[in-house]
Amino acid sequence: MVRLHVKRGDESQFLLEAACSARIAELAPLVARIYNGRLKVQRLCSEMQELAEHGVYLPLNMQGLTDEQIEELKLKDEWAEKCVPSGGSVFKKDEIGRRNGHAPNEKMQQVIRKTIEEAKALISKKQVQANVCLNLDMVKDALDQLRGAVMIVYPMGLPPHDPVRMELEDKEDLSGTHKGQGAPGREPLISHEEQKQMMLYYHKKQEELKKLEEDDDDSFLNAEWADSHALKRQFHGVKDIKWGPR
Repeated sequence: MVRLHVKRGDESQFLLEAACSARIAELAPLVARIYNGRLKVQRLCSEMQELAEHGVYLPLNMQGLTDEQIEELKLKDEWAEKCVPSGGSVFKKDEIGRRNGHAPNEKMQQVIRKTIEEAKALISKKQVQANVCLNLDMVKDALDQLRGAVMIVYPMGLPPHDPVRMELEDKEDLSGTHKGQGAPGREPLISHEEQKQMMLYYHKKQEELKKLEEDDDDSFLNAEWADSHALKRQFHGVKDIKWGPR
């Protein structure tokens, strides 16, 4: 048997034990699976830390919105009542606006945090210093520990759009995680704030349209939303300008 020292650049990643007769063609896929498995554990630990602090993931159409905007748009998180942590929740607002703020109680938070520490230790780069080899079974063990902790704290499960559940079901979205290679990702055409304004704007349009349909008259011709240039003027700060002789 031989020990392979897997590095990324000059940075140690893990040790791998292999037979002297093993060929590179056989080892390369194995190294890749272990390396990617370590990345998966790290991503899962990161999201589970957020889960412990701020509860489950909000639906995508509610993320980043203020409470007032959510109320104005009449949005509702249908998963909030289904995915309640064991022992009840404590409210801790997610300032980023990704999670619903209904975090597990302190006891359940400790279950998650302790499991995260143990999982990280299994696949840690410090195992190289300790001369401990890493294998797929150890990576799987780390993932199973994390999965078990989630099941204990959230026996009713997590929303299908929660990154923790997506990782555990191998449905994670990895788009934008490989910008270190090739051309950088394209920047969004509009800012997040502009996107929120557009959502509010078009929602108001729909509400006015419903009301006017109920009234069954032609007053919509004078409505602000009927002006195709209204949104553009709103973004440029030139709303309600009146023209006339001085």
